[in-house]
Amino acid sequence: MVYKTKGTCSTQIDIEVEDGIIKSVAFTNGCNGNLQGVSRLVEGMKAEDAIKKLRGIKCGFKNTSCPDQLSYAIEQAVQNG
Repeated sequence: MVYKTKGTCSTQIDIEVEDGIIKSVAFTNGCNGNLQGVSRLVEGMKAEDAIKKLRGIKCGFKNTSCPDQLSYAIEQAVQNG
């Protein structure tokens, strides 16, 4: 599934969730090293656990962040089944 981010340097998140488990995550644009790290950390994690950990993280003065946007992408991927 492709999720278009809002309010971040990254512009899109490609995510695959299967049976409630995050299988793969790839960000387009943004801070490459940090986003690779975040992606690897959540792969294999239960979607609900990742959402709880990432939701609400802010980047500087922004109201969101790449991890926060990832939480919304995960949520949407789970809903889309």
